[in-house]
Amino acid sequence: MSDGADLGRRFDGKVAVVTGAGSGIGRATAARLAAEGAHVIAVDIDRAGLAATARFVDHIDGIGSIDIVEGDVTDRQFVPALVARAVDGHGRLDVLANVAGILRTAITHESSLEEWDRVLAVNLTGTFLCCRAAIPALLATGGTIVNVASTAALAGSPWAAAYSASKGGVLALTRTIAVEYGRQGLRCNCVCPGSIDTPITEDFVLPDGVDTRLVQRMMALDRPRGPETVAAAIAFLASGDAAHINGEDVRVDGATLS
Repeated sequence: MSDGADLGRRFDGKVAVVTGAGSGIGRATAARLAAEGAHVIAVDIDRAGLAATARFVDHIDGIGSIDIVEGDVTDRQFVPALVARAVDGHGRLDVLANVAGILRTAITHESSLEEWDRVLAVNLTGTFLCCRAAIPALLATGGTIVNVASTAALAGSPWAAAYSASKGGVLALTRTIAVEYGRQGLRCNCVCPGSIDTPITEDFVLPDGVDTRLVQRMMALDRPRGPETVAAAIAFLASGDAAHINGEDVRVDGATLS
């Protein structure tokens, strides 16, 4: 992550909520938006991860500011309170970046219903709850939503049925919000990462006895990249530079699916 001196100030005076900010793409996104002047409210269930994010952001020069909030995006009471905290504390909300997500792998017919429910609850329902709570505040500022889907939403991803279904739902939700609210000044886009080195990739464990050749179809043509590459795309989509981009899915995958 470059320090703030190397970046523009596209988010001066803006307030952003970033979920999943305790690690990976969420941490990188919180840092990127803060480096461009935003006041960031960083959210995660991982208290230690949030503290590490705050320390990481504190080492960036020329930043906005950051608050850390421990909470679960699947909690139907917490999410509206989170948005209220942003608006009551800072007078506005301009950006919602829905990054929180989990991955579980299993052969599909051996998958448990409990794991299916949990993955969809975090990845899809959590994204919906955050969008639902934030939309009124974002309409007031002409704000924007950036959701994190995955290349698993665009092509078959073996041994990740729940994850793929949840991310496909995030993509459909993104397009629906874009159409429904576009004439009211709200934009909603998503990024579809692939071959990104983050803690979630450590959760991709190959089940015993599977055909490992299928892994090749999920690999970038060059090499895996760091989460800052996705954060840069999120910052672009959240900024005025993307004013005429709405309902789009942007692959950040090194041509994996090209």
